[in-house]
Amino acid sequence: MSPRRPSAGSAVAGGSRTAVTEDGVKHLRRADPVMRALIDRIGPLDEYARRRGRPTDAYGTLLRAIVGQQLSTKAARTIYERMTGLWGGKTPTPQQLLDTDPEAIRAAGMSRPKVAYLRDLAEHVLDGRLELDRLDELSDDEISAELTAVKGIGQWSADMFLIFFLGRPDVLPVGDLGVRRAAGVVYALPEMPAPEALFELGEPWRPHRSLASLYLWRSLDNEPQ
Repeated sequence: MSPRRPSAGSAVAGGSRTAVTEDGVKHLRRADPVMRALIDRIGPLDEYARRRGRPTDAYGTLLRAIVGQQLSTKAARTIYERMTGLWGGKTPTPQQLLDTDPEAIRAAGMSRPKVAYLRDLAEHVLDGRLELDRLDELSDDEISAELTAVKGIGQWSADMFLIFFLGRPDVLPVGDLGVRRAAGVVYALPEMPAPEALFELGEPWRPHRSLASLYLWRSLDNEPQ
């Protein structure tokens, strides 16, 4: 007899740091009929499958976010794996990255600006300007301010870190094209909503906007990796 599949109201098959909770699912289904229909169609999010292959440390997560900027999910994964192959398939330490010839990193498929961004991140971590161990003690806005002080880390990358690494529950990445595109399709809008329009659309989702974003990504199977 096959195991019973969790109902759509069940938050998650498995678990991770990402903010997927029973309360969150219940809130979204109650607050927004369109989101309720989306949740019922997709069912529970398989968190173990979603986390597979992602970096498990803060530094690696930020490296991955920089690599993935303006790339498709598939391209980002391929280039990240090719890059980490320089260090035996493992995330390099900040010192290892700085000790590696930038041209070797570029040869893995990275642009010159992105290599500079990776090096700036490594320098911020090594000299203590970015204290990764204390980020979880800060508010979302404070974390965003700390991260965006690094070259190449904008609000999108900060939002990805907040959602996927720290598991903050109420982050709406209005600058993410995938979320905007999905919202346009799911809500049958005449065009992809602008960031400001998405912000307004997401007001009923508070304080579970991260979960709503996960469902929107999942609707088009384009979640950032």
